[in-house]
Amino acid sequence: MRGITITYKYSGPEDAWRAAMETFIAAINADSEVAGKFTYQVSVADDGETRIHWGRWDTQDTLKTLQSRDYFSEFAGKVREFSGGQPVNTGADVHFKTTGW
Repeated sequence: MRGITITYKYSGPEDAWRAAMETFIAAINADSEVAGKFTYQVSVADDGETRIHWGRWDTQDTLKTLQSRDYFSEFAGKVREFSGGQPVNTGADVHFKTTGW
């Protein structure tokens, strides 16, 4: 299993940010080729500005399928806008996890 952590600071309008997050997650959940194989979680840090995204996927094919979708391209552009450029992206192989994660 592979994963990515994306971080950036954002202090703009919350409604626009929340709408973009909800739209992306809804699109993943509605995509029968991706749902359940790619999972995504978004958090706001205690400082109220730092945004943290976690994505996990089972295979490179799942990732390629996701990245081929229009909704992915639109979301990636919005994240770049929210971050004011390029967010910090850290990819990783998942070695250990608790049940349910």
